Parts: sequence; C-alpha cells; structure tokens
Amino acid sequence: MRRFTLPVWAILFSVLSLAAQAPPIHTSADIYESIKKLNVLGSALFVAAHPDDENTRLISYLANERKVEATYLSLTRGDGGQNLIGPEIAELLGVIRTQELLAARRIDGGNQWFSRANDFGYSKHPDETLELWNKQEVLADVVWAIRSLQPDIVINRFDHNSAGRTHGHHTASGMLSVDAFDLAGDPNAFPEQLKYVQPWKPKRLYFNTSWWFYGSRENFEKADKSNLVNLDAGVYFPALGKSNTEIAAESRSMHQCQGMGSTLSRGSQTEYLDLLKGEAPADKNDLFSGIDISWARLPGGAAIKTLVDKAIQTFQYDKPAASVPQLLEIYRKIQALPDSHWKNHKLNEIHSILEACMGLYLEATALEPSASPGQTVDLAVELINRSAVSAKLLSLEFLPENGDTLYGAPLLPNTPLALARKVRIPDGASYTSPYWLTSEWQTGMYTVPDQALRGLPETPRLLKVRFNLEIQGQAISWTKDVAFKNTDPVKGEVYQPFEVLPPVFVQVKEPVYVFAGNDPKIVQVLVKAGQPGVTGTLRLKTPAGWKLDPAEQHFSLALKDQEQTLDFRLYPPQGQSEGWLEPVAESGGKTYGQEMVRISYDHIPLQSVLRQSRSRIARIDLKKSGDQIGYIKGAGDEIPASLEAIGYRVDMLEPQEIVAGRLQNYDAIVLGIRAYNTIERVRFIQSELLSYVEQGGTLIVQYNTNSDLFLPEEEIAPYPLKLSRDRVAVEKAPVTLLQPEHPALNFPNAITEKDFEGWVQERGLYFPNQWDEHFQALLSCNDPGESPKSGGLLIAPYGKGYYIYTGISWFRQLPAGVPGAYRLFANLLSLGKSGT
Repeated sequence: MRRFTLPVWAILFSVLSLAAQAPPIHTSADIYESIKKLNVLGSALFVAAHPDDENTRLISYLANERKVEATYLSLTRGDGGQNLIGPEIAELLGVIRTQELLAARRIDGGNQWFSRANDFGYSKHPDETLELWNKQEVLADVVWAIRSLQPDIVINRFDHNSAGRTHGHHTASGMLSVDAFDLAGDPNAFPEQLKYVQPWKPKRLYFNTSWWFYGSRENFEKADKSNLVNLDAGVYFPALGKSNTEIAAESRSMHQCQGMGSTLSRGSQTEYLDLLKGEAPADKNDLFSGIDISWARLPGGAAIKTLVDKAIQTFQYDKPAASVPQLLEIYRKIQALPDSHWKNHKLNEIHSILEACMGLYLEATALEPSASPGQTVDLAVELINRSAVSAKLLSLEFLPENGDTLYGAPLLPNTPLALARKVRIPDGASYTSPYWLTSEWQTGMYTVPDQALRGLPETPRLLKVRFNLEIQGQAISWTKDVAFKNTDPVKGEVYQPFEVLPPVFVQVKEPVYVFAGNDPKIVQVLVKAGQPGVTGTLRLKTPAGWKLDPAEQHFSLALKDQEQTLDFRLYPPQGQSEGWLEPVAESGGKTYGQEMVRISYDHIPLQSVLRQSRSRIARIDLKKSGDQIGYIKGAGDEIPASLEAIGYRVDMLEPQEIVAGRLQNYDAIVLGIRAYNTIERVRFIQSELLSYVEQGGTLIVQYNTNSDLFLPEEEIAPYPLKLSRDRVAVEKAPVTLLQPEHPALNFPNAITEKDFEGWVQERGLYFPNQWDEHFQALLSCNDPGESPKSGGLLIAPYGKGYYIYTGISWFRQLPAGVPGAYRLFANLLSLGKSGT
C-alpha cells in the first residue's frame, strides 16, 4: 500500500501529540513557563534500554528547571517483560509500555524516542544482546536519534563498562551510546541517513551514576565524588505548586504494568553525573556550563532574546491574551531566521503558546471511530476564540488529499464556529497499527523500512485538518489529527484515535489447538466487517497432513461491525505434527488475514493492533490424569485457556472463595504468576491452600519475585525455600533430569530431553536457590558460562499431597503451544493420581 508521510521535521516535533487525548488545559502558569522556555535553545538525550529505566527526576529537572528539550531514547519497548495489569505479553506488552512512557513524558515534560531493537528477554551479557539485536542496526538508530534531535549533551543511564554485572541490555545501551556519540558527527557513518538529517556532534557525554553502581549506599557515601557533576533534582516550582521529585514520582507511576507506583517525595535530592567524553564543565553544578543554549547560538537570534525577555516581564496571569502582540512579533522574527533545527522547534513552541494565550479551541472529529480505504468520512470541525484578540478563519485544509475550503469567517470572542465536511480515505491508505508491528516479529529487531518512522513512539495519523487563521493580521496555521469522541455515561467525554482499518477482519477463536489423539476439533473463526456490505469466502491454511471440513465457507455481513462465526472441523495427522492455522478471507477481489486486538486501560489511550491471525496447532503424544483444575489468577496470564485447550475444566477462583472444604473437588490448584506479589488476600488463604495439599491435593505455585511479597517468604511453602534472581535466559539451554525416576517425569507422560526442544524466550526466572531437604529438585539448566541452576522445579510431599514450586516460564510456553511444556505440565497436574 502507498504510504502518506509527513516531512521528517514535522514528525520530529509532534511525537507526543499523536495519541488521541482530550485537548490539554493550559493554565496561566503553564503559559508563563512556556514563554520562559522560548529563551532556552538546549537539548539533552537520555539513553537506556527499557521502559522504566529512565531517571524521571533528571528528565523532569531538565525539562522543567533547565527548560531544555529532554528526550528519553529507550532502545526497546519492553516487549520481553511481564504484565501486572493484564494478559498482554510480547509485542502487545510493548504497545502498552510505549503508551505508558508517553503518559510519563506528558507528566514530566520530556519527549520519547525508541530504536528498532526489541526486548527478547533477560540477557546476561552485552555480547549476546548485541548479537541478537544486530549491533550495527541499533547503533544506526542511536546515531539517527542524535542527528535528528541534535542534543547538546547525551546522558547514559547505565555504565558501559559493566559487562556481566547487570542486564546485558543495560550495558549494551551504554556501549552503543558511547560509540554513537562520535559516529553521529562523522559523515562517513551511516551516510544513507544524510538525505534526511545532517551530522551532529554533541558537546558532552555523561553517565548518570548513583549508589546502585557502587554496590551500596554506604560505599557511595565513602566514594570520592569531587570529579562528578552534581545537581539538586529536588527543586520546588512555585508556579506549579510541586517539587520536581513529586512530578518525577507521578511520571514513574505511569508504568502501571510493571507495578512502578511511586510515593511522592519532597526536599533536596542530588543527582550525580560522570563526564565520559567532551570538555569538562567549568561549573560542577551545571551540565551545560560553557555550552551556549541561548538565542545567540543562531545567526540573527540575539534580538529575539530581548523580545522574549520583555514578554516574560510583562506577562499578565489574569490576561494571557495581552501577550499575543508580543508573541506575534517574536513569531515573525523567528520566521525570518534561516532554516534550522531550532527555528522549527521554536515555531512549534510559539504556536502552542499563542493557542493557549487566546484560549483557541481547534478540533476535528469524525462521526465514526474508523473507516476503510476508499470510504467517505463525516467530520465535525469546531473552532472558538476565547479571547478578545482579533482573529478569523481563512481556510481549512483536509489532509492528505481532500484539498482545502476557503471561509474568511471571523472568530468572534467566545463564539463557537461549527463546520461539517466529508472527506475520503485514499484507496492506498495504510491501515492504522503500530508501524513496528507491520512486519513479522523477529527476535532482536523490528523491521521498519521507512527511515522517517524510525525512532518515533507511534505511527503518525493519516487524517489531519490544517486550520489556517489570521491573528491580528498575521497568517498562522495549526494542524490537528482527526479524532473520534463520544460521551460515556460514566466517564463523560472520551477521545480515541480515528483509525483506518481493513474492510474485513478474521480471527481464530483459540490461540492454540492441541491434539492428544486423532479425534477432530471444531475450530471457530470470527469474521467481522470493517465497513457495510461485506461478502466473501473464508478458507484456512494448514500444514501438510491436516484436513478441514468444509474446505471453505461463504460469509455475508450487511452492517459495519457485524460479526459471523464459522465452524470448521479440523482433523490432525496420525503422527506428531506442529504448525500454524491461518484464516484467509477473500472479498472484493482482495484477500484479508488480519485480526484486530484492542488494548484498553484507563491510564493510556485505546490501542488497536492489527496482526496476522493464526493459531498454533499441535498433534502431540499427551496423556493426562484428572481434569478438574482450580486457577487463582496472579498478575495475569493465558494458562487457563491453554489448559482448556487440552481438555481440562478450569475454574477461575477468587481469593474470597478459598474457604475450608471448597478446594477438595479439584485435582490440582494452580497459582498464577506472581500471585504472592499481587494478591493482598493471599495471607488469609495460605492456610487453606496448604490444608488442601495436606489432605491430598496438588498445589502448583508459579514464579514470584522476592520483593513486595504479601506473605513472608518463609511462609509461601510448607517448608523453607529462598527465592532468588536466578534465571536461565537462553531458551535452548540444555536441561538435565536430576530425578529421572520421579513420578512427575514419568506419569502419565515419559519426559525426556526432547521435551525441552522448541521452547520460547527463556527456560525460567526467579528460581529459588535454597530449599529444605523435603523438596526434590527435578531439573537443572544454566546459561552459557554459568553454574547449573536446579531451582526451576521443586516438589515436596506434604501430608497426603504435593506442593510444587516452579519458576519455569509456563506462561510463555503453554500459550506458544510448546508440546514438551504441555506434557510436563500435565504430569504436574496429574501428580496426585500417580499412586506414589
């Protein structure tokens, strides 16, 4: 499909305004602070590996106290982590964490960028990280960020000399930044970028050190810090009524899927920075000491400083519109400057300030939340000038290709102007979806062919309206994304992005179909209309040897959003077989195979992700004994659905339902991931869980972290065990069976080394490293160069039953349809039936 893209400079300066948000409210204090920022032409780039790695105190200090452009470059989107608020993992988790970073930046005033690297899971060494990431590609992205953003200083969050002592991604982020610092200014490095940007050499590279890198607070207190730059990040902002540390905590608390809620703090807090490259600042309390970050850095810019100083001095909190004449004069002076990075930045800033001073409300909304290419969309346009400043609407431009409409209508004080217009979605328009997910996911790197998109947090929206106004005789324009808004009876006015979507969606109802024998299963496929009047034929692609009945089916959907479910009977082959089941809908001479995943949480905008619809299918040699399972949800995972796929009856149990005698009818009880970290009532139900085991039940406890437990560590099992950070990050790490005769490795499925083939992302995490002699360790594995880790699967008889603690990543393996993981987990669920 043909892409419609903005100029690179326009994209760079709108990265935080892409998501559909309610129009921001600007107080006079906000406006005053923004005018003061007009006089600062400085920029800082903060580099780290993941969402939550950023130092929000420092970013907020740079943005709000120093008033420089402060951008966080997160090399990944956090796709490989865990999710404490829902079931999304992998690339969908990356979408959530992207939005959480944007929400954080909207609070602390920073900007947000990314590289194409993805979070493939924990890495113990930067060499592994850089191999899987493709070092040159990620390095190119860091160079691209430096050239695009032109920072005066670069700040690394992590020590580039810490190989083997911390997460490999962390060390790699520092190493890449050190290399990129020099290469960004070299025209011979990545010359393909130079048709968009120019070489740029920052003045200084810092490492944002802290006690953590010294091993303890005590060691840091004793260390010689005389060569470090230090600054007070606890400054108080009277105009905002908050301390910088309060803003930073609010920002960090946006990382909700990681459980990063932070307590607000006040008072002085020192940040330390170690100079790695560049000339040392003369003033050890000023990161920018000796670097000109004023208008004097631009030819012809010195006179603008005088005008901005006057605007600051004469600003009236009760009459911000009184500053408009001065701001327009500044606007004209900036326009007259030669083209440059800072000219574009400051024009964007003054646009926002003028809009706020006048109380301008400029909005374009669609009457429907989505449309397909070739369709016509009804738009409602609203303008209001809530000031006495003379203004009129000259014209509206409807982008990308619907031309403009001339109006010449005055914008009378506090008088709404409402207009309507039909616009057509271009036939070749790209669908709305995260741009980095439009190609198939590959470990290490996302595929992003369009250089202009690289680094951006979100996909630029297609439909836009440009408002061409005349303000006191000065022509000036604002461009707004088209959004959709409706009124929710509980939340009130709600905005969401307007989306361009396919005319047909398809989705296989279950993510995994596991066949333990030769009997067929019914596969249900949902077909949904993205526009009215959709008809066509649905087929399913299968691996060789699999059979379908019928081979194809017709569908007919008269209304937009109408759904139809079609049933197919799927027959497995005689022998073991694995592969993918992919639906393909033919309609209007085109084929469609994408499903739409909605991600909806209150703290981020609604997200829609289009991806190839497919389900994992596997014919495996699987036996099980017992079929009634109770599942207590922890942080959230998809294991219950995976167990139902192989014939278990799974009841989701709420903590308040765990009472005496309630559990005895279950063959096994399973606690979801991080249950002891997330279920506050667990301390009230632990005795009932252990009583269930004592009376003959099987309790399977999945991994927990050793911090933020709602139950003392010594009480999570009937016998002592100590949780650790031990993990095996290499999914192909050889596995040794330590107790090959144990029933859990033999009944009802005989487990061999072959069952550990085809695993995804990792073996497991947060293994115990000490345990009571009542426990038996069944498996051992380790990452290359490390000692064996045998705490991944521990089983202890207790009374008449079994207590199982396991850090194996079942929450990744079962939804991925890994046959050996199913066989071993079925054995754990069947342990109470083994007769031992």
